[in-house]
Amino acid sequence: MDVPASELIRRAADAVAAQLGGLRPRVAIILGSGLGSLADAVQSAIRIPQSAIPGFPEPGVTGHKGELVAGTLEGVPVVVQNGRFHLYEGHPPDVAALPARVFHALGVATLILTNAAGGIRPTFRPGTLMLIADHINLMWKNPLIGPVASGDERFPDMSDPYDAGLRKIARAVARDARIPLEEGVYAGLLGPSYETPAEVRMLQRIGADAVGMSTVPEVIAARARGMHCLGFSTITNLAAGLSPTPLAHAEVLEVGKRVAGQLGTLIKGVLRQLG
Repeated sequence: MDVPASELIRRAADAVAAQLGGLRPRVAIILGSGLGSLADAVQSAIRIPQSAIPGFPEPGVTGHKGELVAGTLEGVPVVVQNGRFHLYEGHPPDVAALPARVFHALGVATLILTNAAGGIRPTFRPGTLMLIADHINLMWKNPLIGPVASGDERFPDMSDPYDAGLRKIARAVARDARIPLEEGVYAGLLGPSYETPAEVRMLQRIGADAVGMSTVPEVIAARARGMHCLGFSTITNLAAGLSPTPLAHAEVLEVGKRVAGQLGTLIKGVLRQLG
């Protein structure tokens, strides 16, 4: 028998809370491919294997470790998801969005998301960091479909999915740290195949600056619960038709690791402002 979404969220939140002791995270961070090093910076770290959390599957993608790391970062109580779930692994949207709902149940009000993405804007190069201003959902799936989970809003407003105030803070942190930071629109596609050159041309025409296979389900679920979201894309490769070489996941991981330090500086700077 399928467990109702609200019951699964409660069970997962209870399992995580039991491991946290007195820690009450205020911010949750979801890390993308090749960006797991930020989890190592968490102080007084409590590591919880995702396999020990009801409803959490093991990530099946290289570059996603598969654990929650809770503790403090820049003095702010945080929980870091080091290894997300993707729709292309066969998971339904509500599973991809489960961590965001669990974080909200733990008392988290702010969700920071990172991802690896292909660059569509002609000026983007591998290693570019992009602050996500908006997204286009081309996954053709939505985690809010079905009975309303307790705590969700049925028709959440998505006019400001990536909080304007948080983006202002991120831009100021980048300026002070002299880290180049672009801003643009992220297109979420189902994957796992990379896009064709014709699909990339279509994405250019509808206003996308970067393309990836994650983030959108989590943000939709978070906004349905009133959470404030901030998103960063690491442009790890040029999208198909814009690059002279074939696309490869190894390149995604290598570039992600190369710019992880800058991204970590940005996130830590934002946390200091939130503290």
